[in-house]
Amino acid sequence: MGRTDPEGHGPVRYGPPLPDDGLPLLPELSEVLAAAAGRSAAEPVGGGTTLRDAACGYWARRGLPAAPGRVTAAPGAPALLLALTAALGGDVLVPRPCAAWWGPYARLLGRPAFHVATPAECGGVPDPYALLETVRRVRAEGGDPRLLVLSVADDPTATVAPPEALHEAVEAAAGEGLHLVSDETWRDTVHDPHTTVLFSPAEMLPDRVTVVGDLAGALLPPGWPAAVARFADGPDGADLHARVLDVLTALDARVAAPVAAAAEYALAEPEPVTARVAAAVRTHAHLAAAVHGAVVAAGALARPPRAGRHLYADLGPLRTALAPHGVGDAQDLEDHLSARLGMPAPGGHRFGDDLGALRVRLSTAPLLGGTRQERALCAGSAEPWELPHVQRALTTLRSVFDDLRDDAQRREPPR
Repeated sequence: MGRTDPEGHGPVRYGPPLPDDGLPLLPELSEVLAAAAGRSAAEPVGGGTTLRDAACGYWARRGLPAAPGRVTAAPGAPALLLALTAALGGDVLVPRPCAAWWGPYARLLGRPAFHVATPAECGGVPDPYALLETVRRVRAEGGDPRLLVLSVADDPTATVAPPEALHEAVEAAAGEGLHLVSDETWRDTVHDPHTTVLFSPAEMLPDRVTVVGDLAGALLPPGWPAAVARFADGPDGADLHARVLDVLTALDARVAAPVAAAAEYALAEPEPVTARVAAAVRTHAHLAAAVHGAVVAAGALARPPRAGRHLYADLGPLRTALAPHGVGDAQDLEDHLSARLGMPAPGGHRFGDDLGALRVRLSTAPLLGGTRQERALCAGSAEPWELPHVQRALTTLRSVFDDLRDDAQRREPPR
């Protein structure tokens, strides 16, 4: 019988980090942080006026106007989601799979997180019929579903929800009286904005959606924790904003003053920031396409990546080739591929997927090099994916998947 959880096998407290961009720190950001290093006063809980104004400007440029009094900042999106979950009460619904950091905060508060299947074309949003059935079942069992967390540009699947799929999910959630938290951490990493349309649920259901964005998605390095939340207009949004501030105050969850200065600069989107974001998106789009090609050529399954710096692959079709290596579930797959590829390859169970399914998230940043010099070369190149060390890393990855394909073909029964 297969394991149902990886306890006793592997780092069970390991939380896969947000995939970084693999590039050196932007010098202008470093300078802003260094200039603010002497700030001794604490940043207010929820963020100072300048930081909140910068967040309002950022959202206004994306068609989501916000007033500073409806914006809150925190040291990372997990703190915001924890505060939102505590403030809203009730049970939490999330897609399967979902970002690794969504589920633990509900469990920390003693709330179950119910996973809902996603539609065939994308991850990040629930299938509307599966959502309605899950809500019905949870209520029938005495539960109280109140919160749905979703993401239109998704970690881990690297997909972008089509507007029609998003609309159906939002409509179903609204009909059941759920509040939506839209994690838009990866919205600025869409690979081809000309062919991929990204809508925010806040555009469709403005009075019941809180938008959360971790700045580590595109604007700041992951080691500088800062995130912002945009609350809905109206009395319900005002009440939720006040309750979230109460929770953040109880946690003393403040953005560090030098990090707040860097966040203000990044959210204003001066030319150095927009140029770096565009270069990083272009680089990771090329790398993700190359990884997708290698995975699919080996016979595995993966949706084409549309955003982010990662890919979500299903190696179920290669199970016979993996079995001789001791791979029987996602934890085994994580161990095996991490060792073979020389980079973290968290299994799908980290993202709420079934442990028995052979799914894995592959990040593209490690392909840019393991040394400061290699990554500096990438930052200075117009086509970093053509650099020799990047090509070598891609060749290694392709060879791992080619070996699995060849093993699977040798083990196919004769026809």
